[in-house]
Amino acid sequence: MNYRFVVLRDPCDWCEASGYGDSAMIRKHGFFPTRQTLASGLGVILSAALAGAVVVSTSDRAPQTQQAKLASASNPVTPGNFTGFAFDQCQAPSQSAMNTWLSKSPYFAAGIYISGKSRGCRNQTHLSATWVRTQLAKGWRLLPITLGPQASCQPRFPRYGDDPRINASSKNLYQKARAMGRAEATSTVTNARKLGLVPGSVMYYDLEGFTYSKTTCRESAMWFLSAWTKKLHEYGYKSGLYSSAGSGIKAIDAKRANKPKDYVLPDQLWIADWDGRAGTSTKYISDTGWSRHQRLKQYQGGHNEKWGGVTINIDRSYVDVGTGSVAPKVSHCGGTRVDFAYYPAVHPPQGKKKPNPAYVKALKCLLKERGTFPGGNMSGLYGPGLRKAIEDWQRKHGFAVNPIFGRKNWMSLFTANSHPLVKRGSASEAVRDLQRALNAISPDNKLPITGNFEFFS
Repeated sequence: MNYRFVVLRDPCDWCEASGYGDSAMIRKHGFFPTRQTLASGLGVILSAALAGAVVVSTSDRAPQTQQAKLASASNPVTPGNFTGFAFDQCQAPSQSAMNTWLSKSPYFAAGIYISGKSRGCRNQTHLSATWVRTQLAKGWRLLPITLGPQASCQPRFPRYGDDPRINASSKNLYQKARAMGRAEATSTVTNARKLGLVPGSVMYYDLEGFTYSKTTCRESAMWFLSAWTKKLHEYGYKSGLYSSAGSGIKAIDAKRANKPKDYVLPDQLWIADWDGRAGTSTKYISDTGWSRHQRLKQYQGGHNEKWGGVTINIDRSYVDVGTGSVAPKVSHCGGTRVDFAYYPAVHPPQGKKKPNPAYVKALKCLLKERGTFPGGNMSGLYGPGLRKAIEDWQRKHGFAVNPIFGRKNWMSLFTANSHPLVKRGSASEAVRDLQRALNAISPDNKLPITGNFEFFS
């Protein structure tokens, strides 16, 4: 057997652009868990993106090309249910870079600028419907960003001259700002559909930081966002707001707290708070706002990171959206228990001493699922059929053949399946197999078998 498993931890601890090569960074910063036995051997794994049911509004449809319809036919909602690390950058990376970062970096989500005249990179070299479909199929969660009209008191905009700022006139309850918001939502959905981003996905509006104390500037931006969100909902998409914690995020949270019925609030907040702490908490808004897996936090701004020899200038974020990463429930052999804090050796009966029936049942079930135990008898008795199945498994996987199913044999049961990559954000039966294997390694591990990838300590 030649299995290897790499555990990626919180990038705050180690992924500064320090010039270290991959192997040096692993040695210096300890990518592997403190339980050293892990480094000896388990397969590298990856959970697929979760698809979700979507409802498309029949009102005021934005156009979509036939090619885009075909490209998006099997695309999942994005980002869906996810808890983990994300990065964003001006240009969508090349396919080669995305492949490398998928296998080498701690990231499982990527922000992409799909719309808006104020984008820093209006011309996206790689971004296309094919690019989007490929990333989603590989397991990436995408965070589609629109950077359109900005607050009227934002000094760095307009960026090009043909990218208007949000109209700050308060006439008719900021009528012009609201009209701009609706138009920008239609533009966002048009581009989203061209790229194969399906309804139900979250579109994030990038509202750069502005002077919070300037009333008409702040209020026009809030009404713009309310209209933008409302229009997105009519198209069947969800809305997210990215902004500085001290301006746009603070302002929208004040609306939620004080005037929730007056505004159509975004479904998610992407909080720019560069405090260096991975998580979704911030001192700028109440903990009660957007508290049900509705937050992302960009906790470090622009910097270079290098993974697998590929360097990208990124911001990095922590994401907790949807239901968070939750592994689906799986039943084994009609409800046979296969999850334990430890997996001891299973011996054949020795006089009055018999093996624990719970472990015998689990072993029969797991061998049956892997095609080695042909019988349907899931009793807790160790008989000739189980002994033959044990010896067949040992022979097939290069172990010494004997009637005792030991610790290494248990480990092999959990590493002999397919080997997708798992890291923070993975939630699957493959993660459960990893947790089971770690418990088989040592009685000291005692990991809960949740199927959700969590940090080791």
